[in-house]
Amino acid sequence: MEKIALYHTGFTQIRKPDIHIGRPNADFGQGFYLSPDREFSRRWAKLRRGQDTWLNVYELSLDGLNVKQLSRDAAWYELIYRNRSGLAGNVEAWDVIIGPIANDTIYDTWGISTSGLLSREQSLALLMIGPEYVQAVIRTERAASRLRFVSARVLPEAEILQCRELVRREEAEFQRQFAAAIERML
Repeated sequence: MEKIALYHTGFTQIRKPDIHIGRPNADFGQGFYLSPDREFSRRWAKLRRGQDTWLNVYELSLDGLNVKQLSRDAAWYELIYRNRSGLAGNVEAWDVIIGPIANDTIYDTWGISTSGLLSREQSLALLMIGPEYVQAVIRTERAASRLRFVSARVLPEAEILQCRELVRREEAEFQRQFAAAIERML
């Protein structure tokens, strides 16, 4: 039985994720987004007055599920482009999709890469900048039924601040590389 650990960070402890809350035009379509990378999941940690920040831990049994594994390549870009453009027919067959997160959603350049202003080759080149982090989306009720809540813990403020500083440094470097790439394209 193949199982993977998954992580989700947010302001609530989520024992029963709702696959219908996410946006249909997200990178891999509507569903509950997590990461198999615990350290990356912590990068989403933020402070909000009066609320705890939780790191939720899950285990997903992949047996019998239709799982799509993606790499950071042209096929991955096409899937993201089609979802963001509202084009149907590209994710419905999969219970779970695991693949790279489009860096423009992490580093505040969302939309430039899939706006249609750049060629697909230019857009893919921009999405290749920066570190590669992986996400997993639970898309179907069948997959959600195989996602088992393991535990949750409140992240201490010092840990959250450390994560935010790491994200700030990564984003500054990403923005520098992104600007240089755009300049070369113009």
